[in-house]
Amino acid sequence: MPPTGHAAPWLSTAACLGLGLVAAPSWAADVPPPSPSSLQACSQLSNDAQRLACYDALAGRRLPQAKAGPANARAGKANIFTDDDASSVAVAAAGPSAPRSRLDSRWELSPDSKLGTFNLRGYQPIYVLPVFATTHQNSLPTSPNPANQVHTPQVLDNTEAKFQLSLKTKVWQGIFGDYGDLWFGYTQSSRWQVYNGRNSRPFRETNYEPEALFVFPTHFSLFGWDGRLVSFGINHQSNGRADPLSRSWNRVIANIGFERGDWIVMFTPWWRIPEDRKTDDNPDISNYMGRAQVQIIREWGRNEISLTLRSSLRGGSDAHGSGRLTWSFPLAGRLHGYVELFKGTGESMIDYNHNATYLGAGVSLLNWY
Repeated sequence: MPPTGHAAPWLSTAACLGLGLVAAPSWAADVPPPSPSSLQACSQLSNDAQRLACYDALAGRRLPQAKAGPANARAGKANIFTDDDASSVAVAAAGPSAPRSRLDSRWELSPDSKLGTFNLRGYQPIYVLPVFATTHQNSLPTSPNPANQVHTPQVLDNTEAKFQLSLKTKVWQGIFGDYGDLWFGYTQSSRWQVYNGRNSRPFRETNYEPEALFVFPTHFSLFGWDGRLVSFGINHQSNGRADPLSRSWNRVIANIGFERGDWIVMFTPWWRIPEDRKTDDNPDISNYMGRAQVQIIREWGRNEISLTLRSSLRGGSDAHGSGRLTWSFPLAGRLHGYVELFKGTGESMIDYNHNATYLGAGVSLLNWY
């Protein structure tokens, strides 16, 4: 974990991931996918070049090495897969009557859905919101730590832009024989005062969130829901700023995933790793950004609605939480419209104890599933 408030390593990582995402359409078709386990699996790949390479791999045919471009000339070439691609492989390998498991395609839980290591995949939604507005902007961020209190109001517009990048990759497949995988994830979200010309259009807040997760498949039923996975990991989140605007925390996080039809429910409790009170940027953050959340996702067709509820799990003056509702709907190809509504505390790290309502609208390139 990096020192509190230091963002440079994550800025570099974000830049690399962002460049990789932008470059992907030009080279992903030239890189063959991991070898699935059947001809049916190959037939479900949507990309012509990847489907042909899959057939060649199953037939044992070796092709001449493709000319190396800027992206695939380096050792350890990376592929970018969507959850739809992974799900097609898993369903085809299991048979045409097998139901589509979104948690399986997202985390490669079953043996037939394994795609190997170091393939870049979407994690949280990737979106751009040209409009992200509130009637109660936080111009005086505060904290119980005197070193993290702003005394001069910032000049901020109530309407700004917001965007998010998020990727993950599996770095270890089969921790215990064929059971369990280790994933690394990285998410970066920014709030940009792009319309604030009188104040040089600053980035008001950027949050950096690297994490490592051990993911294990499960097979049980609870009240008609299929328990599909459990995971445990370490999560760091910070805004990489100097005092008095520095905010950060480190957490041990668990996930329990359930599925039924087109519904997905994820329960996520966490425990904050304690810090020295004298140097803690935000000692009461758990009472505002919570100690657990539940996420409910409903899909129909190419539409997706997500509701995320966070709670401090405390009563009285420490009872705080939030709700985030998103709707993704098809526009053209893989491009979706994206609407987000947030109410409560902790929309971002700098706003961890700021209660407000935010509404955003824009487009998304990748969604949850």
